Amino acid sequence: MTRQGTIHGVGLGPGDPDLMSVRAHRMVTSARHVAFFRKAGRPGRARRLVAGLLPANVVEFAMEYPVTTEIPVAHPDYNAALSAFYTNCTAHLRSLVNDGEDVVVLCEGDPFFYGSFMHLYERLKGDVIVNVVPATTGMSAAWTASGQPITWGDDVLSVVMATLPEDTLVRHIKAADAVVLMKIGRNIDKVRNALRRAGRYGTAWLVEYASMDGQTVQKLSEAEGRVTPYFSIVLVHGNGRRP
Repeated sequence: MTRQGTIHGVGLGPGDPDLMSVRAHRMVTSARHVAFFRKAGRPGRARRLVAGLLPANVVEFAMEYPVTTEIPVAHPDYNAALSAFYTNCTAHLRSLVNDGEDVVVLCEGDPFFYGSFMHLYERLKGDVIVNVVPATTGMSAAWTASGQPITWGDDVLSVVMATLPEDTLVRHIKAADAVVLMKIGRNIDKVRNALRRAGRYGTAWLVEYASMDGQTVQKLSEAEGRVTPYFSIVLVHGNGRRP
């Protein structure tokens, strides 16, 4: 009988190939099959991170999202389209594994932290062997770039999605000592308003493209009026107990 292969969800780290783990690097450079997510017509950031590292004979499977920002997230068609997409991707990966192939799924950041790989994992676990390789997250790279610790002592850290309603953002920002706001992009004005209402705007920092080419770090108040790119993170540092 043909042995069953393994799906490897490999976290590539925050964006700088030099920050990739040794295990991730080893798996990428020896892969026979790689799969990665991308927007239609784009190369895909995960794929770009491993440029020059893949073996010459590697077989690539690009998983192109059927929708990104064309439909509101809350619209039922959005969820239906993505559900069918993940199911189709899973079927292809399962067929490779059942033929005895190992597949490396390239993941931006950490596979289990707001990543698309999680949707594959939930559909595959229990049927095939799935191995997950953790990685440094983009938010860790962002607060490192800011040059300040994100938490001290007993600080409570909240990671908040900027896609949430403004009132919900305000509630979470007020409740936490330190805050990481992700998925900024076109939500930047809502984030600014929420931080002002929570009394935290003056201490917020904006980090764009953390650990990547084009990285910028500045007070959010210094970027007033600008629309930020998708790979942006807003930080509110904690200021808790210390010796």
